[in-house]
Amino acid sequence: MQRITITIDDELLAAVDRLCSERGYASRSEAVRDLVRDAVAPSRVARDGGAPCYGALSYVYDHGTRDLARRLTDEGHHHGVSVASLHVHLTRDDCLEVAVLRGSATALQAYADSVVTQRGVRYGHLRLIPGNGAGPDDHPHGDDTGG
Repeated sequence: MQRITITIDDELLAAVDRLCSERGYASRSEAVRDLVRDAVAPSRVARDGGAPCYGALSYVYDHGTRDLARRLTDEGHHHGVSVASLHVHLTRDDCLEVAVLRGSATALQAYADSVVTQRGVRYGHLRLIPGNGAGPDDHPHGDDTGG
């Protein structure tokens, strides 16, 4: 690990200290590392659109919009990147859906675009998370080695 020195104004340092306090960071360094990871992850994923990554797609939609639920389900089956989803009724008319995705950044973005551009979908947001190249079969649970 490398040590660096940065210069920031008092107001920004106070904001970092508040962040540390609010989120429970043990040090400013931990907070800054997380902020930098958050800032560079999208460009890291974008540099290689074919690299494996994960994603969380969240969107709010009007469940009364004709055939929308069926179209959203069809999109999920067509793209083949959805791992799991959570569906919550927010109001009488609005639902929140959160989909966990796995695939290339290009495939995840195409799926997200096909969902959030549907008539009746609002507030769509895709969060891409760089993968490490390992697939789900490369991560055993409860094997004989105590993993």
